[in-house]
Amino acid sequence: MASRPVHVVSREVPPEFQLRMVVAIGVVFVAFALVGIRLWYLQIERGAQMRYYSEKNRIRLVRVPAPRGVVYDRNGEILVDNRPSFDVVFVPEDAGERRRQVLKTLAGYLGEEEAGLHPGVHAAGSDRERYQGIVLRRDVDWQGVVALETHQLDLPGVSLRVAPKRYYPFGPLGAHLLGYVGEVSKSELAQDEGDYLGGDMVGKAGLEKAFDKDLRGEPGDQQVEVDALGRRVRVLQEEPDRSGGTLTLTLDRDLQEAADRALGEADGAIVALDPRSGEVLAMVSHPAYDPNVFARGIRSAEWRALVEDKKHPLNNRAVQGVFPPGSTFKVAVATGALEEAVVTPFTGVTCAGGIPFGKHFFRCWKKGGHGPVNLHKAIVESCDVFFYQVGRRLGVDGIAEYAHRLGLGLPTGIALPHEQIGTIPDTEWKRRRFGQPWFEGETLSVAIGQGYVTATPLQMANLAATLANGGTRRRPFYVKRVVGADGKVLEVAPEVLGQAHLKKSTLAQVREGMRDVVMSESGTGKKARVPGIEVAGKTGTSQVVKMGEDRARANRGAQVMRDHAWFIAFAPFDAPEIAIACIVEHAGGGGGAFAAPVVQQVLAHYFGRNQGPAPPSQQANALRPPTDHAL
Repeated sequence: MASRPVHVVSREVPPEFQLRMVVAIGVVFVAFALVGIRLWYLQIERGAQMRYYSEKNRIRLVRVPAPRGVVYDRNGEILVDNRPSFDVVFVPEDAGERRRQVLKTLAGYLGEEEAGLHPGVHAAGSDRERYQGIVLRRDVDWQGVVALETHQLDLPGVSLRVAPKRYYPFGPLGAHLLGYVGEVSKSELAQDEGDYLGGDMVGKAGLEKAFDKDLRGEPGDQQVEVDALGRRVRVLQEEPDRSGGTLTLTLDRDLQEAADRALGEADGAIVALDPRSGEVLAMVSHPAYDPNVFARGIRSAEWRALVEDKKHPLNNRAVQGVFPPGSTFKVAVATGALEEAVVTPFTGVTCAGGIPFGKHFFRCWKKGGHGPVNLHKAIVESCDVFFYQVGRRLGVDGIAEYAHRLGLGLPTGIALPHEQIGTIPDTEWKRRRFGQPWFEGETLSVAIGQGYVTATPLQMANLAATLANGGTRRRPFYVKRVVGADGKVLEVAPEVLGQAHLKKSTLAQVREGMRDVVMSESGTGKKARVPGIEVAGKTGTSQVVKMGEDRARANRGAQVMRDHAWFIAFAPFDAPEIAIACIVEHAGGGGGAFAAPVVQQVLAHYFGRNQGPAPPSQQANALRPPTDHAL
């Protein structure tokens, strides 16, 4: 069978398609060439650098905050502790160009304005290392935790960190002594030796600041793997943190609470010391604040409210408040007068209600006067006229010398920041301060604790303690024991600052006068009596208006013009265990009416003879200004 011929059909590519193919092949070739060049550049030329960035993004070194040390009172009750806190941490690099949107979304989940998160980002500054987290919010509530955990895909760069948060179980109780913590500032970082990084919490006030090095722990480190959104995948390696040291205080929490309750809603301060050692048993300052607000991160509005408050709740009045001590200062004047023999126990003065001096008439607090007065009666009934005469005889320099011997006008040395030393004037002080000579008439005001004289409640408590223990001036201290993170125990020993160098007879006469201030019927401090305990004390009134003005009218007027009430005391008389000073600011009357009852409650509680609240009639009498403005 014959084969059929095969016809080959020739299809030629049109010229226009040939050109297109050439162009397409050229484009593909160029694209592959560019990709190849780029791969060569990234893998060969910058290979080492890209590998570093990759590992830096995937594996990070995370700082683990260490818990600060726990603080106990003298009886083992916890005063400062730590508890877990959920903190919001933001890594801007993980958010990339979506930073602004991420912050806006985050603010919505936290229930606040976006602008409130910006200060935290700006505060990190340019010193922050890349991929170092910024703590935007501390101690987020459970609702916020749930919201952030369920919307992680919407929040690249945002994560939750569990960290120890400072916790003050008794809130404002003892806040000024214990202090508070806050985020480390740039100035503190500059002064630090490298132990802190941005975002760490440091002591800002009180014990937290004074003993920061003992309380701070050693932070740990974690090497963690994260995904593209910055979320933690796993922990690769970990160096555990170490807690800070444990502190045991001399403070008695139960007594502190009693003192706080006794002062009530009044502004002022109470300081109680053990005169045998200088231990601080209680330290109250009103108004107070809640340090827990600072521990969780204080808001700008909260901070502004505190610093703009005219009552200055952040100030520790016990060590920073300086006030004229009023007639409580008379015990120092009496001490100097006896030592210098300008008076004896038998020196007599007639008080007719005041004395003329130059063009002025210096009044006694008791209208009509005290009649014949000796030193003992002058202390017991707080006669101004007697001390005017004593002050003139002793002179301002003599008064200053013995005030200094008893610790006034000098730092007590307590381990608290910003302690004030008050003012004990003398001729040289006035010449240095005002460039003027001392005038004798000014001595009369100084002799009764007015004029230029000022002191802190802690100084006055220390003065009472010095008289109580026989003339030994001790440094007040409130930390009894420090147990370091390594287990080493440091027992803090009492420290003697100096001796007043007073004769036994001088101490005996002043102390007996103070005892009868409380224990005798004519004493101005009768309201400080504690059943079964001999209490020695001295009342005082710190005048806010000038001498010679109508004090009764001032005490009925605006509160800021009313007198402060003072009372200092020690007990038991024969073997003192506690020395105390109390000031009630703008009480509007004398120390016998307003400060002595406060001290009575503290002493009654201390000695275990607290009979409960006084009947309503007695409470009303305690708050009513006396008709004679007893000092």
